[in-house]
Amino acid sequence: MTTIRAVHTAPSDVNLVSVRLATAADVDAIKVVVDENVALGHLLPRTRENIAASIGNWLVAEVQGRVVGIGSLLEMGPALVEVRSLAVLPEYRRYGVGGEIVKSLVEEAQRRGYPTVFALTRAVGFFERLGFVVTEHERFPEKVWRDCVLCPLKDRCDETAVVIEFATRHNTAHGEGK
Repeated sequence: MTTIRAVHTAPSDVNLVSVRLATAADVDAIKVVVDENVALGHLLPRTRENIAASIGNWLVAEVQGRVVGIGSLLEMGPALVEVRSLAVLPEYRRYGVGGEIVKSLVEEAQRRGYPTVFALTRAVGFFERLGFVVTEHERFPEKVWRDCVLCPLKDRCDETAVVIEFATRHNTAHGEGK
């Protein structure tokens, strides 16, 4: 899966952004983007081992062969997947890279047969422009019990739940969807 789309009004070294499934060779580049965004307070830390163990769920956005953005899918159940670890290097923000990653993540979730995709975010408008709608955190007990219960901000969470749903669950090329 490779998606190549034009990026609007990009820095001078950016003409096209390609979004593709990550491979083991991308682990270090993903870690660089994660660490940059952790330092800015935008992401929770991820270890290199955690990234490597879940590499099949990551997408990377490249510009001229450089990984400039990342995102991943995390299955919460057979009908529910979360968009998480969405991040773009600061110099490539505001040029559509994050939107291309989310569109590709949603396409990948559909390809895998998930009827519901959600995210917890502070960038509500960004996700709404991509077709997500605001919903309640309580709608995702899988997330609450898996991650939120451990979060130091759980009692004063500043993130909003957003969701996009598809009418029916479909079969994948390998049989029934995940």
